[in-house]
Amino acid sequence: MSLPSLDRRRSNGEIRNLASISSSLLPALGTTPDEGYFNLKKYIIAPYDRRYRLWQTFLVALVVYSAWSSPFELAFREMSIEPLLITDLFVDAFFAFDIILTFFVAYLDTSTYFLVDDHKKIAIRYVKHLHFPMDLASTLPFQQIYQVIAGTPHGRAGVFGFLNMLRLWRLRRVSELFSRLEKDIRVSYSLTRASKLLCVTLFAVHFTGCMYFWLAFHHKSPENTWIGKQVEDFKHGSVRSGYTYSMYWSIVTLSTVGYGDLHAENTTEKVFNIFYMLFNIGLTAYIIGNMTNLVVHSSVGTFAMRDAFNKILQYASKNRLPEGLKEQMLAHTQLKFKTAELQQEEVLQDLPKAIRAGIAQHLFHNVVEKTYLFKGLSDDFISQLVSDMKAEYYPSKVDIILQNEMPAYFYILVSGSVFLFKLESGSMAGEIGVMFNIPQPYTVRSRRLSQVIRINHHHFKQMVKPFSKDGKAIISNFTQFLKGLGGGVLEEIPHVAEFLSDLPDKRPTQNDSTCDEDDQYKGQTENSSPLSNLDPIRVKIHGHQPNEKIKNGTTPKLIILPDSVEDLFRVAEKKFGKRGSKIVMADGSEVEDLSALRDNDELYIL
Repeated sequence: MSLPSLDRRRSNGEIRNLASISSSLLPALGTTPDEGYFNLKKYIIAPYDRRYRLWQTFLVALVVYSAWSSPFELAFREMSIEPLLITDLFVDAFFAFDIILTFFVAYLDTSTYFLVDDHKKIAIRYVKHLHFPMDLASTLPFQQIYQVIAGTPHGRAGVFGFLNMLRLWRLRRVSELFSRLEKDIRVSYSLTRASKLLCVTLFAVHFTGCMYFWLAFHHKSPENTWIGKQVEDFKHGSVRSGYTYSMYWSIVTLSTVGYGDLHAENTTEKVFNIFYMLFNIGLTAYIIGNMTNLVVHSSVGTFAMRDAFNKILQYASKNRLPEGLKEQMLAHTQLKFKTAELQQEEVLQDLPKAIRAGIAQHLFHNVVEKTYLFKGLSDDFISQLVSDMKAEYYPSKVDIILQNEMPAYFYILVSGSVFLFKLESGSMAGEIGVMFNIPQPYTVRSRRLSQVIRINHHHFKQMVKPFSKDGKAIISNFTQFLKGLGGGVLEEIPHVAEFLSDLPDKRPTQNDSTCDEDDQYKGQTENSSPLSNLDPIRVKIHGHQPNEKIKNGTTPKLIILPDSVEDLFRVAEKKFGKRGSKIVMADGSEVEDLSALRDNDELYIL
């Protein structure tokens, strides 16, 4: 089954939820998902199902409560905390239900990268895994079970307090949530990392504060403890007061402030402080390292731009460039950084060609098909042409094309404006040099911030070859454009006036391909390639014998090689006033096939 058909089977909610799916749930490269990848058995839940994700998120909120209550209940169990014990039973009930639910959740087979929806396999895998005994041990209410079996309402409170610490196993769900959020493009990565660091810090403060209070509460000499020196008979004090003192000590120690008002009084507390401060060294390094990475990552673009500006200024100063050139270099570099999020070449180049083509079609298809040169062309040709185009941005007063440079590209203006007959959106520049294969006749400069799309002229000519009718339409559109230019403009462009004078009164167009051709085209072959005009061959023609001296009126003429011998004789008749019947080279060899000729060959019409 192909992937497009699979996509059609998903609901909108499933597709939206794919943004947060871990890559481990997707099939490996080179594998094809089968029918069961998305269509699971009855009563089987997909791990990426939106409702199951919401359930997992709800459990994370309960994990936060368990992470707070477990150390708190251990430290203050001898004080009044009965309401928390009732809440624990409700929380444990939700996790017990999740254990049952896990037997119905499909899992990923790491050997085939397919979701396994067999009930028996799911159960065996879960039971054999460490998660099942730990989930079970962290959920069972040991104290209530003991009370039922022993028949006593109280007993062994300290043991049950430590057994309740097994609930901290649930913290792995928080870690999994943060891992998923870090890959979710809908959530800020910096915010996710900062929240994770905050949660780790708060839990460390809470856990160590509770454990430090537990040490003081169970010491053989309560008055010889860190809190006993400050608060007399703290065992019979309020829970609020004890918790406040514990958090105060933990935060002061973690932040390395150390006011000295609360400090270790016995050996046990000193040993605990040693390990806590060693832990704080690692935790502080972890937090500072992560925060530094986040800050540096957000400033990488700014640093790169400033370095580029400094290099440009140094280069301009060293080579004594004019102020205008230096400003153009700075403006272009600044625009490059500002439009980086719009171009994203490093992202697009890693995408499959089909996706890149779809992006180009969405952005530029309408602009290209409205351009004068491509009006009336087939949609297939325009689609291929657009897929091969590249987008660029130019700030104001920057040269896009220089006069007399080789015609490597031609451009279509998407937005903005340029100095060349006051071109606006949808206009073209550089096509005259490309079509005639001559140096660019004009300098094209942006008037304001402009976006253009460009295409390589070699790729363009290769692309036209399979599209004979579209090639004829391009020639027709280009000819009509040249005829619409003013006489002064035509005189400034080499070969254009001569090219128009050599044209017959009527040229076949895409719509006239089935009509009778004029007598002027009877000698032209039916399958002549449109690229004969798109990639012209320039030759010199003479109206005399190869060894004969040049006479008045018979100076050689530089022309674009026509499509047929008859057309060449017709052009020579217009140039020299006589019709020839034979074409020879300088060495006297007769020309029978024009396709054998090359640029700058000299032909003698006899």
